[in-house]
Amino acid sequence: MERNNLYPIFLKASQLHILIVGGGYVAEEKLNFLTKSSPDAIVSMVSPMYREGTLALAKKYKVELFYSNYHRDFLKGKHMVVATTDNPEVNVQVYRDCKDIDKLVNVADNPPYCDFYMGGIVTKGHVKIAISTNGKSPTTAKRLRQFFEDIIPEDINKMVENLHAFRKTLKGDFESKVDQMNKLTKTLISDPN
Repeated sequence: MERNNLYPIFLKASQLHILIVGGGYVAEEKLNFLTKSSPDAIVSMVSPMYREGTLALAKKYKVELFYSNYHRDFLKGKHMVVATTDNPEVNVQVYRDCKDIDKLVNVADNPPYCDFYMGGIVTKGHVKIAISTNGKSPTTAKRLRQFFEDIIPEDINKMVENLHAFRKTLKGDFESKVDQMNKLTKTLISDPN
């Protein structure tokens, strides 16, 4: 059975500069996905044109827009790049340029040209769950996201805040604190029957 060997991380997008290359539907989808999860993300976009929805999102989230064709100079100062153009040659050039200077890159809908995938994300207060299908099925990730959005209670923040406050009162070394927290939270997954 094939495994998903991706390592999930949660990025502080407000401390990174992200470039989206393209201004069409896919670029808008990626911008929407990014700003929904990280409204304080630092994002720039480069494209000769942008959709109206993209322009509205860019204004709302203070996205820097460049009206231009892509060239390598746009990579300066960027930490991550997402290529979304409808021109495969441009997308592959973005990938090669990024690899030459050690930038993380995602070429939308082209897994061999991706250092990372933008999976499904569920956010309820402080709780955030990322879902990956190893780039194989964004639709499955979407359906799982919808499932978790439905079953995670809206007031999950109360539990997170209460456990955080309790954790601060614990004495002892790290191992002791983990043991106490595990004992306390075990009831959350115990079968009540």
